[in-house]
Amino acid sequence: MKKIGIIVLAALALAGCDDQGKTFTVKGTIEGAQDKTLCLQNKSLSGAVVLDSVKLGADGRFEFEVPSPSVPDFYQLTLDGQSINFSIDSTETVTIAARQPGMGANYEVSGSENCEMIRQLALKQQVLQRDVLTLLNSGSLDQKALADSLDRMVLYFKNDVTMNYIYKSPKSAYAYYALFLTLGGQTIFNRQNADDLKAFAAVATCWDTFYPESDRAKHLHNTAMKGLTDNRIAMAREQASIDQSKIVHNGVLELELPDASGQIRTLTELKGKVVLLDFHAFSLKESASRILVLRELYNKYHDQGLEIYQVGLDADEHLWKQATQALPWICVYDPEGASALRYNVRTVPEFFLIDRNNELQKRSSQMEDVEKEIKAYM
Repeated sequence: MKKIGIIVLAALALAGCDDQGKTFTVKGTIEGAQDKTLCLQNKSLSGAVVLDSVKLGADGRFEFEVPSPSVPDFYQLTLDGQSINFSIDSTETVTIAARQPGMGANYEVSGSENCEMIRQLALKQQVLQRDVLTLLNSGSLDQKALADSLDRMVLYFKNDVTMNYIYKSPKSAYAYYALFLTLGGQTIFNRQNADDLKAFAAVATCWDTFYPESDRAKHLHNTAMKGLTDNRIAMAREQASIDQSKIVHNGVLELELPDASGQIRTLTELKGKVVLLDFHAFSLKESASRILVLRELYNKYHDQGLEIYQVGLDADEHLWKQATQALPWICVYDPEGASALRYNVRTVPEFFLIDRNNELQKRSSQMEDVEKEIKAYM
């Protein structure tokens, strides 16, 4: 990745800031850090961006003043590999008093409830990490007992954070921050877990309402919707199973699903055409680019007999209808994911190729070049 100058990065990071010249101030002291460089960074969705820095004097005092974000955003102070996370959601002044070494665990904050709650969450995260490491290094438990103990520790942490932080104020910056806490490099809250997904959905709903144009709200919405889609597919898979030989040898498995007008569309009605059966969720981040690829294929080969039968697995029917309104191919809706189960779809997007005899030929993993495969069955 090419390096970009700090000024350019800062401009990009602050592109969503209020255009009225408002600023926020973060100030305070870092004891035991004389002659060290303290950096202020914006924690954007694409990574940390340096906004300013200062070399600390004997008194450890610092003060940064930068443009305020128009919606809640996250920042951090960094020094010698240590960091203090905080959020800003308005024109405000946050005061931080910290001590080195270990300022990430040794600090106090005032001027913002969000920042204080983030401090509490950061400390809880550090305690969990310490306790997990202690348990892993103890060597006193067999593998099953160790796994059970770790599960209990993480579950206790999640119950505490969910009830006392996330559900307490799902529209807050600290609720958003809590969802993305990590342990060993992995997020503690997992959108594949049904209970965790409820927490994602609660925060996503509030951020959609209060900050609908925010990049973070859109990212959270996509995360929650992807989790809902994956969970529905998994639940459907648990309720039934499929004989894989039917997919390979017995032709197409019929689907009867409604389009946006309520008309039932089937796969067998398309006999005589080459069909790209596509399972899709428009809430996915990569949806727009994928639709462009499908449009190109459709425009190029539709007149030669290609049809696309696209199954929407989105939980939000309004989103699905809006996204498919202008699409020229057959778009049907299956929020429960039963059709995905029939075709043993484990993740989306996924697609299959059906020949003119209505025989299922290949799934995506068997096709290196989709266009070449389509042409072969024309």
